Amino acid sequence: MVCVKGRQILIDQFDDREVAALMIDGKLDDLLIEPLEDAPPAPGAIFRAIADRPMKGQGGMMLRLPDGQTALFRQAKGLAPGAQLVVQVTSYAEEGKAVPVTDKLIFKGQMVIVTPGAKGINVSRQIKDDDEKERLKEAVHRAELDAFPYGVIVRSAAAEADADDIADEVENLLQLAHAVVTDTDTEPELLVDAPGPAELAWRDWSVPGKQDIIDEDGAFERYGVLDALALSGGDKVALGQASMFVEQTRALVAVDVNTGGDFSPASGLKANLAVARALPAALRLRGLGGQVVLDLAPMAKKDRRQFEQALRASFRTDPVDTALVGWTPLGHFELQRKRERLPLPKGLFS
Repeated sequence: MVCVKGRQILIDQFDDREVAALMIDGKLDDLLIEPLEDAPPAPGAIFRAIADRPMKGQGGMMLRLPDGQTALFRQAKGLAPGAQLVVQVTSYAEEGKAVPVTDKLIFKGQMVIVTPGAKGINVSRQIKDDDEKERLKEAVHRAELDAFPYGVIVRSAAAEADADDIADEVENLLQLAHAVVTDTDTEPELLVDAPGPAELAWRDWSVPGKQDIIDEDGAFERYGVLDALALSGGDKVALGQASMFVEQTRALVAVDVNTGGDFSPASGLKANLAVARALPAALRLRGLGGQVVLDLAPMAKKDRRQFEQALRASFRTDPVDTALVGWTPLGHFELQRKRERLPLPKGLFS
C-alpha cells in the first residue's frame, strides 16, 4: 500500500460502477460512487419536462419526465398543464416520491459557474486579493459574455489559474447553456446528464496543479482507500474514548453519542465537541442526507452554545448544504441536509 502526503484524487471501478475517492495525507476525506441504473435521476441532470397536474393546496406542479418518471416543481404559479419547461434536478428523491426540480439552471465547471437568468460576474468570497479579482473578471470577459444574457460565478479554484483556461471553460459552458435554454422541442427528454464520480471529483475536489489525479484499475487497493473504507463504513465512529453511532432509518438519520470510558465531569461536552468535528465527514462518506437528529451525551445547557459554534464551524467547509435547525424540547439537536448523494450500501467494499 502506498501512503502519500497531500491531496490525491483516485478513480477506480467497483462492481462495474465508477468510484472516486479524495485522500488527504493518507486519510479518506470524501467518496463518490456511480448510482445503479434504476436509481432516481441524480442532482444536476437537466430535463425538458411537461407540466402534468397541479398539487392542490401546495402551490406546486407535477411534471412528466421521459421514461415515465415524474418530478415536483414547487415554483408553479401561473404554470398551466401541458406547458413545456426546462428543469434541473436539485437532489435525490426520497423513496416513493417525485424528483425535486427547479427552473433556475446552473452550469457548473471546475473554475466557473454559468447562471442563465442572473447576469453579472461574481467572484468567490474566498478570493480576497483585489488585483486577482480583476484579473479573473478580465479572463471571463475574454469569452464574450456580453453576447449572452447569462451571469458567471468565478469559483475559488480559479485563483491563479491561467486566464486562457478560464476563458475556454466559460465559453464552453456558455455554449452548453445557450443550447439548453433555447431548446424548442416539445417531448420530455434528458438534455444534460448528471455528472459521474470522475467528473464531480475533477470539478469539485481538484485545484489546478495542487494534487495527483490517479485513474487506474486497482488504485483503491494500492493507495489504501479500501482499508480506509473498512474502518469508516460501519455505523460506529470512534472518537477517542467516546463514540457515535450513525444509523439511517426510513424517516431520518439518527446519531447516538456515548461517552464510553470517560467518567470525568466534562465527559459529555468533550464527546459532543468530538461529534461536532467528526459529523460532516461521517455523513459525507456514508452518503446520508435529509433530516438528521443528534441524541447527544448529557451536558449543561450553558455548554450548548459552545457545541453549536463547533458544529457550525465544522459544516462551514462541508460541500453538502446543511442547515442547523436547532434544539428540540427533548434536548436533541436537528439538522437538515441536502440529499446530494445516495446512501452507500452497507458492506459494499468489505
